[in-house]
Amino acid sequence: MIDAQRPAVRIGNCSGFYGDRLSAMREMLEGGRLDVLTGDYLAELTMLILGKDQLKDPSLGYARTFVRQVEDCLGLALESGVKLVANAGGLNPAGLADRLREVATGLGLDPAIAHVEGDDVRHLQLDGALTANAYLGGFGIAAALSAGADIVVTGRVTDASLVVGPAVAHHGWSATSYDELAGAVVAGHVIECGTQATGGNFSGFLSLPHRDRPLGFPVAEVAADGSSVITKHAGTGGAVTVDTVTAQLVYEIQSTRYLGPDVTVHLDAIRLEEVGEDRVAITNVVGEAPPEHLKVCVNEFGGWRNSAELVLTGLDVEAKAEWVRDQLGSRLAAAEVVWSDVTAPPADAPTEESASSLLRCTVKDPSPDPVGRAFTSAVVELALGSYPGFTMTAPPAAATPFGIYRAAYVDRADVTHTVVHADGTREVVADPGLGVPQGEAPGARPSPYPGRTDVLTRRLPLGTFVHARSGDKGGDANVGLWVAHDGVGAGTYDARVQWLFKLMSPRGIPALIPEAEGLDVEVWLLPHLGAVNLVLHGLLGDGVAASPRFDPQAKGLGEWLRSRLVSIEDSLL
Repeated sequence: MIDAQRPAVRIGNCSGFYGDRLSAMREMLEGGRLDVLTGDYLAELTMLILGKDQLKDPSLGYARTFVRQVEDCLGLALESGVKLVANAGGLNPAGLADRLREVATGLGLDPAIAHVEGDDVRHLQLDGALTANAYLGGFGIAAALSAGADIVVTGRVTDASLVVGPAVAHHGWSATSYDELAGAVVAGHVIECGTQATGGNFSGFLSLPHRDRPLGFPVAEVAADGSSVITKHAGTGGAVTVDTVTAQLVYEIQSTRYLGPDVTVHLDAIRLEEVGEDRVAITNVVGEAPPEHLKVCVNEFGGWRNSAELVLTGLDVEAKAEWVRDQLGSRLAAAEVVWSDVTAPPADAPTEESASSLLRCTVKDPSPDPVGRAFTSAVVELALGSYPGFTMTAPPAAATPFGIYRAAYVDRADVTHTVVHADGTREVVADPGLGVPQGEAPGARPSPYPGRTDVLTRRLPLGTFVHARSGDKGGDANVGLWVAHDGVGAGTYDARVQWLFKLMSPRGIPALIPEAEGLDVEVWLLPHLGAVNLVLHGLLGDGVAASPRFDPQAKGLGEWLRSRLVSIEDSLL
């Protein structure tokens, strides 16, 4: 039964990816009160990396940095009564749980350690899968915590499930508490990427206070009704504002419906409000039944790749690039050869570096031979017989294997979500999406504000008053754009939102992002956030591990878009 008077549960985050700040777990445990500390270590690319680890050593397959953090902080966590929940188990949550028990024994401690498994669905024989992991929800984590676990490690749960599980355990929500679950998903989505919620990768970084300090990791205070307040420990760097929370909220989403294994979230209903310094309330979150299928992260072997980067300096860089492309063209036998574009440097550049451009050649093939020595030798042999000033940014390298990410979908009944409790007993978790009416498929896109009458304008960067955050979902790029909360009056703010919605039409996107020409582009409007989400299908090819793009995860795409010149009416400035 839900107790509406039960206090909010304080859930912190200390990791947004495998490789995040190692000291963050201790910083969060020492910095202020917490009930639960979570860590997100898994991305699509990380699953591929862990898969390669496990090919070399079957006992691996988990995030080893988490072991180091626990070894340093376990005593402190137990003394403080803080539960640790992390998806660091990767492909081998049982192996990680065993390793943590060894660490605890070495420290003279005896925590209750549980793990969640069942996400590995390679037995379903998904074609070509090196790894295949279904995204599980938070009820397995909740079951482990309710049974008394001090540490819960999982495999591939959704990032937000790390918050959903503790919130369910604390507040006693059921599988049909859709609005409450949706609220926890939103809170989890905001804090899952660590300091991205407190100013990291924020396009308004110039306004951040305390940039001389490491950015603080976020905390979500999740209430019994699913509402939450996002905050951080006092004295840490960065800030929690409506804009920093919006930045993470619109990060790597697909539409106005955020589909999860436990619930479908209506992103277009959310309200944000600053309720104190470094405190932003998230309310009005609406949820409905989860989708009929579970999403699966599939990584498969894609082949071999290599690249060379040539420096072109001074005059005639386009002609130099054309010559070296012609010279190498007939000697490159790889199945795929991709050359980057070059841009002429400024005239009379004050340094040699600023007078130079880079030309990158990337090759891929099912076999290592055409992209190994055959490729690097062809490039190096031109050193004294090609364009003037021939040089490379790095010496020749060996070919490396790459993987391809793709999403698959499986029936919920084919996945056995299982908790292995600290005493070794196994509990199969009932799937919240089986036996309940399914939610509606995402409906028609919400209508934009009425179009504004065309007026005289000035050509200025889109980022004059628009923030952005971008990223990847496999081969698709996502860009979230929203109007900054920079102190203008409500009338001007609303007019700016109206202008942004009018500007961001699927037909008009290629004018701002020429590389999107010919791609399927979706535009989703989030009026309550003053935001637009763009989905550029196929911009990143086969995903980060396979893409030859300069920015294979689209992390800088939003900042490039903000630098593009657009027509802005004087009344909006």
